[in-house]
Amino acid sequence: MNKVTKPMYSDEVLKIFRSNLPKEELIEKISDYHMGDIADAFEKMTSEERKSLYPVLGVEMVAEIFSYIEDSEEYIKEINSDKVANLISEMDSDDAVDILEKLSDTDRKRIVALLDNDAKQDVSMILSYEDDEIGSEMTTNYIVVNKNLTIKEATHQLITQAGENDNINTIYVVDDNDSFYGAIDLKDLIVAREYQSLDELIIKSYPYVKANEKIVDCIEQLKDYAEDSIPVLDDNKHILGVITAHDIVEVVDEELGEDYAKLGGLTAEEDLNETTLQSTKKRLPWLIILLFLGMGVSSVVGMFETVVAVIPIVICFQSLILDMAGNVGTQSLAVTIRVLMDENLKASDKVKLMFKEVRVGFSNGLLLGTMSFIFVGLYIFLFKGNTFGYSFLVSGCVGFSLLASMVISSLVGTLVPMFFSKIKVDPAVASGPLITTINDLVAVVTYYGMVWIFLIDIFKLA
Repeated sequence: MNKVTKPMYSDEVLKIFRSNLPKEELIEKISDYHMGDIADAFEKMTSEERKSLYPVLGVEMVAEIFSYIEDSEEYIKEINSDKVANLISEMDSDDAVDILEKLSDTDRKRIVALLDNDAKQDVSMILSYEDDEIGSEMTTNYIVVNKNLTIKEATHQLITQAGENDNINTIYVVDDNDSFYGAIDLKDLIVAREYQSLDELIIKSYPYVKANEKIVDCIEQLKDYAEDSIPVLDDNKHILGVITAHDIVEVVDEELGEDYAKLGGLTAEEDLNETTLQSTKKRLPWLIILLFLGMGVSSVVGMFETVVAVIPIVICFQSLILDMAGNVGTQSLAVTIRVLMDENLKASDKVKLMFKEVRVGFSNGLLLGTMSFIFVGLYIFLFKGNTFGYSFLVSGCVGFSLLASMVISSLVGTLVPMFFSKIKVDPAVASGPLITTINDLVAVVTYYGMVWIFLIDIFKLA
C-alpha cells in the first residue's frame, strides 16, 4: 500500500517568493494557495526576505498571514510601530489580541494607542476580560440584523456588512433594544422567498454564552452544540462578539493542556520562554507537600524492617507492587476526572463509576497477580536457589498483594477526585500529585502486611 504524502505547498510558495517576480504576477500566483501554507513559507524565510515582502503583499494580506502564525511576535518586531498598528487594525479582533498579549506591556500600550478607533475599542474590550473568561476568546467578526427587517433588507444588510466581516455562515438577530433575539442560517436566508417573513427563518432558541463565564464552565456546552459560531452576550443580552468553531478548538486544546499540567501538580502549563525561577515557583509547592508525604511513606516502610530482615528477598518485589498500584490509580484518576466534567452527573452515576473501577482493578489485578505468582515463583526457584515450596509461597504473597493493592488503588483513584470535587476544589490540581503518594502508602502497607501475616505468622518461613 502506498503511503499518502502531504503536499508541500509551503515549499512551492517559498519558491514563488524567492523567484523575483513582478508584484502583480507574484500576488496572482500565491493567491491560489491557502493562507496557512503561505504562513508556513513565511516561517522558512529569513528576516530580510520577509521585510522585503511586506510592502509587496500589502497590509491586508500580511494581516491575514500573521493570523495563521503561532508565534508572530518576532515578525512583529520586523515592522515599525505605525505599520504594526495598521496591520493589527486589519485583523480579526481575537487574532489581534493574541498577538498583543505576547508583547511587553509597553509595546502593547504603544500599539493599542495607534490603532484606529473601531479596532481600539474591540481590542480593549477583549483585553478587559480575564484569560479564563469566555470574553477573552471572542471575536467581533460577525453579522447582525434587526428582527423587523424584510428578507430583502436583511440580505442587503448581509452584503453590506460582509465587506468588513467575513464570518457569515450564521447571521445574528437583535430586537429593537439591541438584545439578542436569535440566529439565521445563511443558506436559509439565501433560499428564502421575498414574500416570506424574516421571523420564520429565525432560530429563537439559539445557544449563547455570557462574556464573563469561566471557559471551563461552558466548554462542554460549546463542544456539544457544534455550531460554526456562538454569540457572546453581556448581562443585558447585548451581543459583544462571537466565539467561532476555530476558537472552540483552540480553547479545548488549551484546557486539555492545562488539565494535563494540573495532573502533574502544576498550576499552569510551562513554555520554553519561561525562566528557571518561574518554572521552579510553579512546581515547588506540591513538591514540598509531597516531600513530607514521602517521609510519611518512608517511616511506614521503616515499621517493616523486621520483615525485610527475616525474609530479605521480598524487598526485590517492592517496586513491582508500588509501580502497578500507581499505574492503576492514575488510570482511575484520569477516568474519574473526565467523568466529573459532566455537571449533570448524579450520585448514583458516581457510585456506579466507583464499583466499575473496582471491578476493573480486580480483573486486571487477578490476571497480573496470577502472572506474578507464576513468573516470580519460577524466578526465585530457578535463579535464587530456593526450594519449590518456598519460592511459590513468596510469589503467591506477591501475586495476592498485587491483586489487593490494585483493587484498593482503583478505589483510591476514584474516591479522591470525587472528594475534592465535592468540597469544590479542582480535582485535577489536588488529585494528581497526591494519588501516587497515597498509592505508594497503600501498596507498602498491603505488601509488607501480607508478608508479615502469611509468610511469617502463618507459614513460619522466617
